[in-house]
Amino acid sequence: MANPIKTRVADLRESDLFFPRELSWLSFNARVLQEAADETVPIIERLRYLGIFSNNADEFFRVRVAEVRRLISVSSGANRQHFKDLLAAIVERVAELQKEFDRIYSLIMAELARRKIYLVNERQLDEGQAAFVQSYFTSTVLPELEPILLRDDRAIPVLNDESLYLAIDIKSGDSYEYAVVEVPTDRLDRFVEIPRRRGKSGKVFIVLDNMMRACLPQMFRGVISIDEAAAYCFKFSRDAELEIDTGISQSLIDKMAKSLKQRKKADAVRMVYDGKMPERLLSHISARFGFGKYDSLIAGGRYHNSKDFMSFPNVGPKYLEFKPLATIRVPRLDEAGSIFDKVREKDVFLYYPYHPFDYVVDLLKTAALDPYVTDIKICLYRVAKNSRVIDALVNAVDNGKRVLAVVELAARFDEEANISWAQRLTENGINVIFGIPGLKVHSKLILIERKEGGARRYYSHIGTGNFNEKTARIYTDFTLITHDQNVGKDVYQVFDFLQYTYRRPDYKLLLVSPHSSRPGLIGLIEQEIENARAGYRAEMTLKCNNLVDAKLVKKLYEASEAGVQIHLIVRGMCSLLPGVKGLSENIHAISIVDRYLEHPRVYVFYNRGNPRYLIGSADLMTRNLDYRVEVMAPIFDQDAQEMIQSVLDQQWHDNIKARVIDVNQDNHFVRTAKKSARIRSQESIHRFLSSGKLPRYPSSRMKVLAKRRRKKI
Repeated sequence: MANPIKTRVADLRESDLFFPRELSWLSFNARVLQEAADETVPIIERLRYLGIFSNNADEFFRVRVAEVRRLISVSSGANRQHFKDLLAAIVERVAELQKEFDRIYSLIMAELARRKIYLVNERQLDEGQAAFVQSYFTSTVLPELEPILLRDDRAIPVLNDESLYLAIDIKSGDSYEYAVVEVPTDRLDRFVEIPRRRGKSGKVFIVLDNMMRACLPQMFRGVISIDEAAAYCFKFSRDAELEIDTGISQSLIDKMAKSLKQRKKADAVRMVYDGKMPERLLSHISARFGFGKYDSLIAGGRYHNSKDFMSFPNVGPKYLEFKPLATIRVPRLDEAGSIFDKVREKDVFLYYPYHPFDYVVDLLKTAALDPYVTDIKICLYRVAKNSRVIDALVNAVDNGKRVLAVVELAARFDEEANISWAQRLTENGINVIFGIPGLKVHSKLILIERKEGGARRYYSHIGTGNFNEKTARIYTDFTLITHDQNVGKDVYQVFDFLQYTYRRPDYKLLLVSPHSSRPGLIGLIEQEIENARAGYRAEMTLKCNNLVDAKLVKKLYEASEAGVQIHLIVRGMCSLLPGVKGLSENIHAISIVDRYLEHPRVYVFYNRGNPRYLIGSADLMTRNLDYRVEVMAPIFDQDAQEMIQSVLDQQWHDNIKARVIDVNQDNHFVRTAKKSARIRSQESIHRFLSSGKLPRYPSSRMKVLAKRRRKKI
């Protein structure tokens, strides 16, 4: 007899089963915008959320919208119409969000002014301020400017992707001239502090583009007769897809460098511009830069590249920013003695940014000096600009260790930095490899080989985040450091596969993409389905950045129909439709956006009272399961399990920063009874880790672990 849920899912149209992932991504960015609108968030942080929203939107167009445009160009019939409709829905939703952005921006500017922090334009300057602006422009800004006159008989130069430009409308007699000039925000600060008005208090800033508007005639150095001139912001987003041929005539670094140059000339997929730009100027620019009918021309306010707000300085009292949460030290790791001795005694389990990333750097620095360490292997995806991780690897070679670094050159938007790192590592004697063509290496692995008692022993690091000191302060991530030799042998096999791709690994404990992640996760879900059908309690909690893999979503629908209780904590895209009668009644989903970016991938299966915990680098996306090298590791240490479960429980009970993900993805906040305790999970997690005391909730799944521990005692 056919399984009824399989029959039902097969009978439904795809549009009835999945929320479009691009629209789901826009729903995530709308949650970021909600934080900018939240009056309980400190005002400088609200401004920075506007910057995050803008930065996210730039990447969305460069990646997601560019992909939809490509699908339109290669599809036909109903599929082509589907993607055209999707693009239209994207453009409509983006316009709504831009309108909301502009509204929130005006409110934030008014609140900043109330705090005596002013962002002025060129028309609001008094005589003294205008003199300062003219002087600063002449000495600092003008030398950086290269205006381009748009003449019909002259080819248009390639403009930089995501740079900010001014389109300049010049009236000279009875005719108009047009020009463009890049705002040099890569070399100069976007926000320039200027003197305040005489007799007034506070801090006054002008953005670089307004300073340029105030000095337009100087920009052309008297070459053009200017009767009137006005300038309007615009910028492009280009297709960020890299095309790397598979020929063997070039090194991979050469291919990547060539592809990066091609990216700079890729098709523009969006132009965002000042909505007050004259129609004749907009038409001229659109025509000259070749925008087509599937490109997005988005009118906005006077200012663009609002991503610069991410670094807006706090020039007021400290309370205008989030109060810093103190880093929590791990006492046993701070005690005298080698970290290897401590890892042998007990697994190390860390949770950034609550715990310091320094412990991982210390692990590598210790390995570099330890006379018993022979080899260090590491996967590098994104590293910090001034990376102490890289320094430690170089020091290890200087101390006679063999070091292998797997550098992922195709880490999107970090390609150029990773080429530079690969060259530096190679120059310092490190064996650098680039993984496998067609498979991004996204795993967060370190393997340290050490001689102990005449035998080779492994120390393994498996995490959910990159080896990046900067992001470890603002992303939440889990890290496992273990002396478990079965884990170590599996990690060794991962590196062996990356070096010798013809060898088929046989992993005992790890789930590794593209080999065993998908069947491993499907098997764990099917075990919960089997338990539910046998009358046992069945439950799972899946925490990830994105859930969009169609096969996995269908399997979760099947689990829901079987009676498995499913809790989803998804930060970004979610294609699954929770709470649909007859399809997903037992699936509930939330998303948390707060001061830290939620980044761990954690998968927990109840397993008839003996929960199984997995952490790793893989999201629930087709690319992560089938087309990347990803690693997920089981967590056996009971204290680590309790930490994970406590974190998940606190997030599930968050009633301040958690939004419900429902079939419409409208981002409604979690509703609670009036007398319920207010729980902001990122802050309560900090209190829990600081005190070591587990929080208690009426429906907490921590009870299972507590009961299990009592039985062992």
